[in-house]
Amino acid sequence: MTPTEFPAAALFAMILILTGLSAFFSGSETAMMALNRYRLRHLVKQRHRGAREANRLLRRPDRLLGVILIGNNLVNFTAASLATVIGLQLFGTAGVVLAPIVLTIFFLIFAEVAPKTIAARTPERLAFPASHVLQPLLKLLYPGVVFINAIANFIVRPLLPPEAEDEHDDNLSVEELRTVVNEGVGIEGQGQNMLLGVLDLENVTVNDIMVPRGEIVGIDVDDDMPDILQILANSQHTRLPVYKDNINNILGMLHLRRVARYLPKKEREEDLTKADLMALTSEPYYVPEGTPLQVQLINFQKEKRRIALVVDEYGDVEGIVTLEDILEEIVGEFTTDFASKMPEIHPQEDGSYFIDGMALLRDINRTLTWDLPTHGPKTLNGLVLEHLETIPESNLCLKIDDYLVETVHIKDNVIKNIKVTHQPDPEVSPTSDD
Repeated sequence: MTPTEFPAAALFAMILILTGLSAFFSGSETAMMALNRYRLRHLVKQRHRGAREANRLLRRPDRLLGVILIGNNLVNFTAASLATVIGLQLFGTAGVVLAPIVLTIFFLIFAEVAPKTIAARTPERLAFPASHVLQPLLKLLYPGVVFINAIANFIVRPLLPPEAEDEHDDNLSVEELRTVVNEGVGIEGQGQNMLLGVLDLENVTVNDIMVPRGEIVGIDVDDDMPDILQILANSQHTRLPVYKDNINNILGMLHLRRVARYLPKKEREEDLTKADLMALTSEPYYVPEGTPLQVQLINFQKEKRRIALVVDEYGDVEGIVTLEDILEEIVGEFTTDFASKMPEIHPQEDGSYFIDGMALLRDINRTLTWDLPTHGPKTLNGLVLEHLETIPESNLCLKIDDYLVETVHIKDNVIKNIKVTHQPDPEVSPTSDD
């Protein structure tokens, strides 16, 4: 019996079966490639059978595509041959031209677009069951798949850049991971902010969060003992540097808890001597300026420290950084009270703010949700001086981006107090006649 003698009904039935097989291969290809690799790895750890099969196939995507395309092309060409036979039976010679057109439209709808659309939207529903079929099929067609892939790779390799062979699409850069976190990944609110805080640690240095040299509260052993005791009684910090003459000559770090334990043993204040204080101090811990917070956090853990003195290349003290400061970069401020959070900022009724010139720009931005530039100077005083390029002899006004800045008090070559008003550019709107 020749092909043209087959019943048309049987040929139509065979084409429908081949259409289903083509839809399976087309949908499987899209579904396998659309799988979320990170969710797939999670399911593999959960011992999901379909996920393990799919993961095994995706380790060699060239072989996976090889077996899918071999099966798909074999099915499509067979269907095209049967369609030609049907065309000859029904329409004669004209059917040879008509059959490919009709079959192409039919296959595009039912064997390509529809199954691939479904697979792209729900890849796991198709990929995991399909992997149980594709795995044994790969073993069956393995010699042909290897042969075809060898030829294809030989042709493709010269067209690919050298670094393409070493690229791993599954590896995310920090910026890509930050984008993933920003997009949500099922985490919102504080959890999302904490993840972003961890990712930003490598972009922030100890200089950005340290207490600057001019604001360091410490104990000068050259001071009288009553003055030292007054500092100890009024200190808001648990650790204070002890120095002689100036802050660059650090003698040690004093933990106030040790003093609290020591004082009750004394009957009179004057019995607490400077020698006693020095005996209670610990060796200071220094870190170089510019150290990324990610590195410093690890160093704190390694050295079992909670506070460090930041020094420049000449060994001069630039400021103090604490473990709490770094943790606040991740989890946010430990207090929500405005006054205790930024006592340097004083809001005014007209919407402006009187701000201490030595206030840190990062703290101002965080407290007021502003966007003052932080890529240069760290303090508001430094920002104004950088724009003026001179130390003003009298008060003046200037505009920095969207902020109107007015100097209020200048003393000892430092702008002590500054009035800042946020004035974003108004949206341009058409004017109308009254």
